[in-house]
Amino acid sequence: MMKNMFRAALAVALMLGFVSAAAADQVLASRLGAVLGQERQALSVVPDNRLSALTSLPPAPERGVSTRSGVRYDRTFLASQPKADGGAQWRCLSEALYFEARGETVRGMFAVGEVILNRVDSGLFPDSLCSVINQGTGRKYACQFTYTCDGLAETIAEPRAWDRVGKVARMLMDGAPRNLTSGATHYHTRAVNPSWARVYPRTTSIGSHHFYRKPTRTASN
Repeated sequence: MMKNMFRAALAVALMLGFVSAAAADQVLASRLGAVLGQERQALSVVPDNRLSALTSLPPAPERGVSTRSGVRYDRTFLASQPKADGGAQWRCLSEALYFEARGETVRGMFAVGEVILNRVDSGLFPDSLCSVINQGTGRKYACQFTYTCDGLAETIAEPRAWDRVGKVARMLMDGAPRNLTSGATHYHTRAVNPSWARVYPRTTSIGSHHFYRKPTRTASN
């Protein structure tokens, strides 16, 4: 603020002819040098670690970025990704995300996708995406994902939503980190309360879903 006031006063003096342009430049340079010297002197007493903390970017997780792969859980980031495609497993995962989570935030879509991939890896469920997603389909109250047995036609009617979930599916299949749900293998919407939710430990809640991890049995159980 003081620098701005000094500049204004000098400009007025120059305009009124009290000083020459060359003299004004010399005075301005001298004054700015003195001010910058004072700022450097003030900064010299600030500890290096404090100065570094004040001038550094916050940690990646605080900026919504994965430290492992640069994934950012927002629609701007998702829109910047190339159009996704893939084979049967990619389509199964994309469909599950479309029918189960297309109305969620990007973070919510990734979280639902994590559950499906966690099941594939767990050893307690089938070992492929399509098998996990379609487990129990056709048996009343036995399907694992409601859209596969709700009797409704599975029609992709929202192209932009399909494009988004396809990208999420592609990134998860390509190794995006799964660090949102702490290894969850189950989820349900806030609108229901299944019996297993009373015994499975809840790992987190994201958007309209609660996430849970199925307890692992040990030899001592």
